[in-house]
Amino acid sequence: MTATIPAAAAKKPSGLLRSSAIYSGLTLVSRFLGLARDLVITARLGGSGNIAGDAYYTALTFPNLFRRMFAEGAFAAAFVPDYSKRLAADGEQSADNFAADALVTMAAAMIAITVACQLAMPWLMRVYSFGFLDNPEKFKLAVILTQITMPYLPCMVIAALFAGVLQARGRFIIYGLYPTILNVVMLVAVLPQKDPTRAAFAASIGVIVAGIGQAALCWWGAHKTGARIRPSRLRLTPPIRALIRRMIPGVIASSATQINLFISAMLASQVPGMRVWLNIAERFYQLPLSLVGVAIGVALLPRLSSALQMKDHDDANAAMDQAVVFGLALSLPAAAALMAMPGYLCEGLFSRGNFTPADAAASASLLFHYGWGVPAFVLIKILQPAFFARGDTRRPMNYSLISVGVNIALGVSLFFTIGFPGIALATAAASWLTVLQMVVKLWRDDTWRPSARATGKIVRVAAACLGLGVALALASHYRHILEAPMAGFRYAKEVTVLLVCLAGSALYPALLFAFGGVTPAEARAALKRRKGDTGPVASGLP
Repeated sequence: MTATIPAAAAKKPSGLLRSSAIYSGLTLVSRFLGLARDLVITARLGGSGNIAGDAYYTALTFPNLFRRMFAEGAFAAAFVPDYSKRLAADGEQSADNFAADALVTMAAAMIAITVACQLAMPWLMRVYSFGFLDNPEKFKLAVILTQITMPYLPCMVIAALFAGVLQARGRFIIYGLYPTILNVVMLVAVLPQKDPTRAAFAASIGVIVAGIGQAALCWWGAHKTGARIRPSRLRLTPPIRALIRRMIPGVIASSATQINLFISAMLASQVPGMRVWLNIAERFYQLPLSLVGVAIGVALLPRLSSALQMKDHDDANAAMDQAVVFGLALSLPAAAALMAMPGYLCEGLFSRGNFTPADAAASASLLFHYGWGVPAFVLIKILQPAFFARGDTRRPMNYSLISVGVNIALGVSLFFTIGFPGIALATAAASWLTVLQMVVKLWRDDTWRPSARATGKIVRVAAACLGLGVALALASHYRHILEAPMAGFRYAKEVTVLLVCLAGSALYPALLFAFGGVTPAEARAALKRRKGDTGPVASGLP
């Protein structure tokens, strides 16, 4: 039987920036829905004033830690290149058979982890949330809610596999859209609730319902592209064993940031409300990470894999240059905003209901330090594919282990010296250490060295972001003047902070053009596909 290769697999991937833009645009919708979700949940559950907020955000930690390690990290990094190569070389049937074996293996492993964690949760919680032991009611609620949310893990791994199939076949719409299901379901579940504890239970049950919906949507999307993945019995075939071997170091390499956050949360259990504060800060910095770092990484890995398979070293280097400059052009302004007005953002958007101004101020002190870590969080996602596409998962793993060790040592010491903001400071510093190690290795091996043009672009982007930061800091300092025209209006602070964000969004492109970080022609060309061009964008750096 002659293998047939779908058009999407036969062609080179479409432009890196175009693919990233599709994913980023859909992720933007999801993130704003996520912001709305968190605004409602924090208003209902509160922060340091009751036990519901800490218990609920604890319940999200376990499934999300494993989800980010497996679904968004090592599994995708190992599975997508293998599936893509089989699709191109051996045809759909071989690729889909491989995916079916991977599906059964990963689902079985995640179900086993889920059941084990549910049974052992009272003991696991004594380690992860030892600070809750002084409040038995909070401890008990955290255990029950976490047992409820754990089945989200196998749902997400199943969704990740079908999303990887979509990624390999060049379909990014459902890949970027399916996370919105979680936000919509949780909003529907929590909005009618008034009691904090009832709201926490409703949100936790909503997580499971959403997980099932996300897995179903990704399966449907993959099926529509022609994939026929029919799981059968568990078989550890040689390709699956090879996949697992590549995943083991990748689990750590792809998840250094998540492990660092996990350690931070362990320390946070000692401070009432801090789990909620960490989540608020995470909501802000995860936006640029998801829109930029993950989006570019998603589009970059197939392009690098394709370029290396064809021994096109120049295209691989051009892809890395383009990805790094594009990533910094979007993450540096985010860092400038988060550092220039963290209090304005947290108080202006989240301070309402059971979430007090004191909770907002505490969140802001964490957000400032996460802000200067944002470019590092993004660069890690961009630099990892340079290793993964060459089959090297061990070196990123080693770098991540060093980063985790530094984060533990620095986080613990700062927590007990300068207080809880030291946790965010340690996480940012450890992430920059990971970036430094990766860049040095790529440079020494001559795998990737930024061109003079890329370096110049980065300097000019940084200058534009410095100007943006100064403008936003002034707006934050004089917020009382900005809010004065709306005195007496119930939502004055919310409207004002949103207007400042919109003004900053308009100012940054002007500064970027003025400093020469990006020219208008380059901006248009970056996302434009010329007629007949199905390959990577060749229009230069953004």
